[in-house]
Amino acid sequence: MFTNAVREFLQKPLIARMSTIDPDGYPHTVPVWFMLDGDDVVVISVSSTRKVGYIQANPRGAVTIGGDPGDGGGYLIKGEFSIEADPEDAWVRKLTYRYEDPEQAEKDIADWADLDIVVLRLKPEAVLKVM
Repeated sequence: MFTNAVREFLQKPLIARMSTIDPDGYPHTVPVWFMLDGDDVVVISVSSTRKVGYIQANPRGAVTIGGDPGDGGGYLIKGEFSIEADPEDAWVRKLTYRYEDPEQAEKDIADWADLDIVVLRLKPEAVLKVM
């Protein structure tokens, strides 16, 4: 699904903007950490958030990555989200260490231990370059 250039760009720890569809048909867009898993875009979330509820009602959505000054544009990735458990907080650990130094990552992982965190997996159907 991704060219080598897109995959290289998506390896950077940038903040993504994740959009789901609310019950009135409007986009609900929030900043999230992300990571690739093959061609899937993986995000974590507390299970009680609006975005998780919106995915349960309508799995279609998108992630926009990049577009900030100096990064040469970015990408809009459209597809369908699924919700998965995160056994042993594997994705929580991967994503937290991707975005934070080890000391802060361990602190946050400990602070989040009682939260019901799930994996949101976007299966890409289209990848568009945005400027």
